[in-house]
Amino acid sequence: MINKSRPILSLRLILLLGTTLVVVLLQTLALLPNVTTPLERIEYSARDMLTRLRGKQETSNNVVIVAIDDFSFNWTGSQWPWPRSYLAAIVEQINQGGGRVVGLDIFLFEPDPEDGNDEALAAALENAPAAVSVEQISNERVDGFAVSALSRPLPVYLEALDGIGVTAFARDEDAVVRGVRAYETYRQKDYFHWAFEAARLYLKTDSPTKTADGKILFNGQVVPTSRGQILINFAGPAKSFPTYSAADVHDGVVLEENPDAFREKIVLIGATTVTLQDVYPTPFSAQVPMPGVEIVANAIETLVSGTYLREAPPWLEILVTLLAAPLAFIIVSRSKQPSLTLTLLAAAMLGYAVFVFVSFLRFRYLLPFISPQLTLFLGVVLPTLEQAVSQELEKRRVRNLFSRFISPEMVDQMMSARDLSALNKRADLSVLFSDIRGFTTLSEKLTPEEVVALLNPYLEAMSKEIYKHGGTVDKYEGDAIIAFFGEPIPFKDHAARSLRAALDMRKALDKLKKQWAAEGRPTQIEMGIGINSGEVFVGLLGSEQRINYTVIGDNANLASRLQDLTKTYAWPILISESVYQQVKEEFDAEFADAVTVKGKTKPVNVYKVIGRKGAPETERIQGWKK
Repeated sequence: MINKSRPILSLRLILLLGTTLVVVLLQTLALLPNVTTPLERIEYSARDMLTRLRGKQETSNNVVIVAIDDFSFNWTGSQWPWPRSYLAAIVEQINQGGGRVVGLDIFLFEPDPEDGNDEALAAALENAPAAVSVEQISNERVDGFAVSALSRPLPVYLEALDGIGVTAFARDEDAVVRGVRAYETYRQKDYFHWAFEAARLYLKTDSPTKTADGKILFNGQVVPTSRGQILINFAGPAKSFPTYSAADVHDGVVLEENPDAFREKIVLIGATTVTLQDVYPTPFSAQVPMPGVEIVANAIETLVSGTYLREAPPWLEILVTLLAAPLAFIIVSRSKQPSLTLTLLAAAMLGYAVFVFVSFLRFRYLLPFISPQLTLFLGVVLPTLEQAVSQELEKRRVRNLFSRFISPEMVDQMMSARDLSALNKRADLSVLFSDIRGFTTLSEKLTPEEVVALLNPYLEAMSKEIYKHGGTVDKYEGDAIIAFFGEPIPFKDHAARSLRAALDMRKALDKLKKQWAAEGRPTQIEMGIGINSGEVFVGLLGSEQRINYTVIGDNANLASRLQDLTKTYAWPILISESVYQQVKEEFDAEFADAVTVKGKTKPVNVYKVIGRKGAPETERIQGWKK
């Protein structure tokens, strides 16, 4: 037999390496500007999950919010924009309450319709220990050209403010805000986010600077950035910071109830009502948007406390993904059972998930989650699936192969106990040769169609009896049948099984002869059977194109010689000494002769089988007429 082993290991490596290559390629593509991959989107969701699992954190109580909310609109009855004199009164309340930094998240680019209102607000801001507001860089396309513009507060406010900065959120591809842009560039000058200005004024430190290699230095630290944005360490969902309604602040209600509400704090004034459309989804509140002013509050809290989120650099993300590949290979190669493979996979994925969460919880370090997990999962599942499919295909191939030789029931038993590698061996079994007496002479009198119509039912009936007793049909040679008992399913009583099959084959032939007689077909048919037991080689022999499960050896040849001797002794079933010694307790047999057959130098004892012990006379075998 030609046994060509399949390159399972190579195929598993190809699947693993292919999976790793695809994942790393997607990671690399995600580094390109304006390119978003599916993995990147899922990674965002995974990071949001880490944030939610960590839960809400206590704020430092350094930042409070004065909310331009629905209550204030209903209370004042004014439309937006409010008169700046009203905002001036709010700022004066904050000043009276001892606010340290006033942050006005309101555009002051256009003058107030009422004379004196801008001056009133500017005076209130100037009276504050420190005041900061926003500027804006807009980018538009006019007649196909990119046009940038810088909008700044009115001069009266520029004189009163201690700091201004751009206001720009970094909305990721899934529209969730996870950070603020550290700076924007206008006419080759960098303008930092106004959260830096609020934090600078509160900490009384220098303004942020950008080094030649693009790093941002602030308050003696390097501020980690990701694609130009500062990742915000959100304290929690909306309303995690102390928030007071603008109307209550204006009317003095807040200071009356809590005189220390603003003392030594950064007080941000901004819109929280959905009506002004300054709300955004965040990791904590993808379904319930967070006001922009509170996002800035979270950014300021991050800058003041220095609790930055640090993202793993691209090279580390790719390295972790690459390390997942050999781990997947180890799991696949070391575990042989699918259940163990899945258990190890689950343990590895859970272990890495815990490691990522602990890194985030303890060190605020964001390791890649989805890419390594996907590489590990697919690196184990795909080879395991390939192995399962290959095994199933191999089982079907073996089943189809052996269904030609043995009964389907025997195939099922064999499939549960054996594989192809164990089929080629030397084994002790019984070999049965049968042949129709005078078939050649009979076939000369029949047409080819009549021969087929006679032979096919005969072979089918005989094979059925062989299968019934656990035998394997080796092959058909014209009208001759070669079968053996004891493999691929071993039986200790293989000799008795072969003889039981031989007796039932004769009964089946008698039924066929009666059927043929009724159909007017020839019935002058007799069958000779020779059986021998002994050691032979049994296995798959042939080429890649044609293969056969067969037996070869001297003991197989002896069974053929015994079948030939049925003509000489005119007896339907002859067995050898080795068979007789195994069946003499169950069957009656008589010594026929000691014959030196072809291929033997010593005579072999030949026995005529008469029938089962105690069988009625009608079932006992009679010799043929010579």
